[in-house]
Amino acid sequence: MTAHAAVPTGATPGAPPGAAPPDTDLSPPPGDDVGVTTDDGARLAVRTAGAGGTAAPVVMAHCWTGSRAVWAPVARRLVAAGHPVILYDQRGHGESTLGRDRFSVERLGDDLAAVLTALDVRGAVLAGHSMGGITVMAAAVRHPDMVRERARALALVATTAAGLGGRRRERAMHVCLRGTLATQVMRVPPVGRALTRGVLGRAPERSHVEATRTLFVATPAPVRLHAAEAMTAMDLRAGLAAIDRPTAVVLGLRDELIANRLTRDVGRRIAGAAVVELVDAGHMLPLERPEAVAAVIVGLGSRGSGSGSGGEGRGPAAG
Repeated sequence: MTAHAAVPTGATPGAPPGAAPPDTDLSPPPGDDVGVTTDDGARLAVRTAGAGGTAAPVVMAHCWTGSRAVWAPVARRLVAAGHPVILYDQRGHGESTLGRDRFSVERLGDDLAAVLTALDVRGAVLAGHSMGGITVMAAAVRHPDMVRERARALALVATTAAGLGGRRRERAMHVCLRGTLATQVMRVPPVGRALTRGVLGRAPERSHVEATRTLFVATPAPVRLHAAEAMTAMDLRAGLAAIDRPTAVVLGLRDELIANRLTRDVGRRIAGAAVVELVDAGHMLPLERPEAVAAVIVGLGSRGSGSGSGGEGRGPAAG
């Protein structure tokens, strides 16, 4: 059975409503930068922070045309709460390179498995936003034993397992993303911000709109296109019923990028998943509502510490 909770503007789950100032600092928490090389030669840029924290480690996968900076406001809160965090740039994004394999959802899941294995992370909460949530689900579907061994819970934020295709959507995607037109348009700050505005919810912070625009421009056009093609073709729904980690699904009720019905469907398909719905929030929840997202992850980190739950929490191995 899926549990639902609606959280008002400025509130965190379990806390009374109140005004929360926007977090405009997108710098990740201080830590160590390491690299993980995948079996197809991609070099993934990883930041580990909060070493010595005694709470469950959290591994964070970011969205399409994003970078680990998107998770920074949440990561800082988690480190302050005692959680070691591992943030990485997905292949072709940020400081990470592409490998030999074609961009695919399956490959993203394999990349996450590579990060967990290379850093010997155990007892972790796997948190994914948008494409990052797809990454977490792909890892759970493709590597179920590894996820059982190394993860205690999943946090799936503003994401979906299917439904991003459709002839009209795919035609529009190719027009917008192929070639340099999208980059040229988005490089003009006022125009780019106007086009990006709808990705966030009610009354967005200007710096969040600008950060989203800048990250889009920084992502190479071929990566944008191939990642979008992979996500429109995917369908992970059949594998979700086998996921047996405690799971929370978080959505913004003003998300115009991924329909709420698609995100709720993920919660319906994973046994026992909780669905948290954030009033007035859009798609970029780690930027818009870091307190609420962090609170969900902290709650997951306190669960599943017994047998068969991914073991005791252990952050990245020193080396």
